[in-house]
Amino acid sequence: MSLRLHPDRLLPADPRVRAVARRLYAAVEKLPILSPHGHVDPRLLVDDEPFGDPAALLISPDHYVTRLLHACGVPLGEPGVGRGPLPEADARHAWRRLCEHWAVFGGTPVRYWLEAELAGVFGVTERPSAGSADRIYDRIAARLAEPAYRPRALFERFGIEVLATTDDPCDDLAAHRTLAADPGWTARVVPTFRPDRYLEPGREGWAGAVARLGEVAGTDTSGYDGYLRALEARRRHFIEHGATSADHSHADVRTDPLPRDEAARIYRAALAGTAGPAETTAFRRHMLLETARMSAEDGLVMTLHPAVRRGHHTPTHRRYGPDTGHDIPIRAEFTDALRPLLERYGTAEGFQLVLFTLDETVFSREIAPLAGFYPSVYAGAPWWFLDAPDAIRRFRRAVTETAGFSRTSGFVDDTRAFCSIPARHDMSRRLDCGFLAELVAEHRLEEDEAARIAVELVTVNPRRAFKL
Repeated sequence: MSLRLHPDRLLPADPRVRAVARRLYAAVEKLPILSPHGHVDPRLLVDDEPFGDPAALLISPDHYVTRLLHACGVPLGEPGVGRGPLPEADARHAWRRLCEHWAVFGGTPVRYWLEAELAGVFGVTERPSAGSADRIYDRIAARLAEPAYRPRALFERFGIEVLATTDDPCDDLAAHRTLAADPGWTARVVPTFRPDRYLEPGREGWAGAVARLGEVAGTDTSGYDGYLRALEARRRHFIEHGATSADHSHADVRTDPLPRDEAARIYRAALAGTAGPAETTAFRRHMLLETARMSAEDGLVMTLHPAVRRGHHTPTHRRYGPDTGHDIPIRAEFTDALRPLLERYGTAEGFQLVLFTLDETVFSREIAPLAGFYPSVYAGAPWWFLDAPDAIRRFRRAVTETAGFSRTSGFVDDTRAFCSIPARHDMSRRLDCGFLAELVAEHRLEEDEAARIAVELVTVNPRRAFKL
C-alpha cells in the first residue's frame, strides 16, 4: 500500500524507445515552468498566508476532483467537496471522502496529479485509503504549517518563471501591481483579459455588467460606440499591467460580421431587454470579430477555448454556482466559423490566435491545417478534459504531420489547484519526450533534433505563442 513515483512514469514501454525518452526528458525535467493560461488567484502570492488545510488546498479548488466524487455519490454540499477553507473537523471529513474513493481515480490524470502532489510535494509515502486518510491528513497539515510550504516558497520551489492568471476586465489588478512593485519578487505574474460576460447579451446580468464596465473605464456605455471604447480602455489597462493575451470561451467561434448600424441596434435592444436569442447570438459572434480587430491593433494574443456547455445541470448551478464540475464539451467547428476573422487578420502583422478545443475530431481536420497555413494561428495544447496522457499523445499524432511542432502553443495547465501546476507540466514533458523518442526510434528524427524540439516545446513555444 505504498505510494511512490516511478522514475519512468508515462515514458514508452518499449525498452529501446524508453532509453531515448529518458535522455530527452533529462534535458527538460528541471527547466522553469511557463504557465501562460491558468486560474490561480494572484492574491495568494501577495498575501503569502499559510494554506488553510489539505482539503482546501487539494480538493475544493479542483473541479477535476470534486466532479468525479460527485459522480460516485458524494454530494457537492458535503463539507470540503464544494468550497473551502473549513473548520478542521469538516476539512478532515472531506479528506476522508477523497481517500475512501481513491480507487475511482485509477487511470485518470487526476490520480497522476494527486500522486505527484502527495509524494513529490508533501513526502507522503502511504497510498490513500479509508485507513490511511487521517495519517496522511496530519502529515500534510503539519507541512502546511512550515514556512517552506507557504505559497511564495512553493512557487519558487516549483520553478515557475511566468504565471498568467485569468481576470475580469473590471478588475483593478491591484494584486498584479503589488507583485510587480515588490523588490523581493522576481517572477512574472501577468493578468489575462477575459471579456466573455461583457460580449454575450444573452447572459443573465449582462446589462449590469456593461454598466459597471463603463464606470470602471470612465466611459458612457449607453451606446454601442461607448461600449467599444470601454472595452478598448480596459484592454489598455491590462496591457499596462503586463497582460499579453485575451481569452475567450463561447459556445462557438463564429465570427460573422454585422453592419455597424445593426450591431448598434441590437446593442440598444439588449440593454432594453428586448433583444431575442438570435439577435444576442449574432451580436456575440460579431463581437468576437471586433475583439480580433482590437487584438490586431493592441497586440494582445487572442486565445479561443470554445464549445463547452457551461452549467449543464441547472439545479447544481443555481445552488453551487459555476466551476463546480458540470461543464460538458460539445462539438466544435473552426474552418468556416473563423473565416471572416482570418480573411481580415489572419496574415496581419502582430496578430496571433491560439485555438484550443475539447473536440478531438477537429485537431487534424481543422486546427492543424489552419495553423499550418496562417502565420497568426497556433494549435493550442490539449486542455481541460483532454490534458490527459492518451489525449496528449493523440494531439501530437494528429497535429504534427500537418503543422509540425513550432506551430503549437506549449502546454497550458488551466488550473486553480496551485500545487498541481508542476505535476501537470511534468506530465506534458514526459509525454512529449515519449512521442519524440518514437520518432527517433523510427528514424524520422535524429536524437539531437528531438532534444532541441523537446527543449523548445517548454521554453520557446509558449513564449512565442503568448508573446511572453
